[in-house]
Amino acid sequence: MSPQPEPRQRPALPQFPYHPNPVATGSVTPSDAPCVCCGQERGWVYTGPVHAAGAPDSGICPYCIAFGKAAERYDATFTDGIEGDVPKDVVTAILRRTPGFVAWQSPTWLTHCGDGAEFLGLAGAKELERYPDAVDDLRRRCAEWTWPPDEVDDFLGSLDKDDQPTAYLFRCRACATHLAYADFT
Repeated sequence: MSPQPEPRQRPALPQFPYHPNPVATGSVTPSDAPCVCCGQERGWVYTGPVHAAGAPDSGICPYCIAFGKAAERYDATFTDGIEGDVPKDVVTAILRRTPGFVAWQSPTWLTHCGDGAEFLGLAGAKELERYPDAVDDLRRRCAEWTWPPDEVDDFLGSLDKDDQPTAYLFRCRACATHLAYADFT
C-alpha cells in the first residue's frame, strides 16, 4: 500500500465584503496556474465575468481583484452594474474589487440600506423556500413587469438554481434582509 499524498493546502482568500464566499458561489475555483495579471501562482482563479476591452476572459487571481490590480491594469469591472444609490466608494469596491458572478443576462448587484448587499449565490424555488423576504422582493420585481398574479406564481415556482430562469440571492449587510432578482434568456 503506497501512501496517498496530502491534498494541497491553498492559501486563504482575501476578504470580499460584498461576496463573502466566492468559492461556494463558483466565482473562484482552485487552480495551480499562474495569474495572467500578476504572474504568481496563488492557488485560486476567478471564473466570473471580466468587463473590459482587451482583458483576459479567464486566469485572473482573486488577489488581483481584491487589491485592484486587475481593474487598474485592464480598466476592468467584474459586474455590469449596481441597482440603487450608494456612495462612490461602494460602487468602486463592488465593480472593481469584488468577484462578479455569471448571470443569464447582465449581472446586477443589489443594494439595501444605502450599501451594497452581499451576493450569496444562485437560487431556485427550492433554495428560496428558506428566504421568504427574498421571495417577497422577487414578487415586487415581477409586479413591475405587470404580470398577472398566477403568472408570477408560475414564474417563481419555475426558478432553477442550475437552469433558467434563475434567481440571484443577496443579503443586506446592515439589516440582514434577503433580496433577489431573477432573469432568463
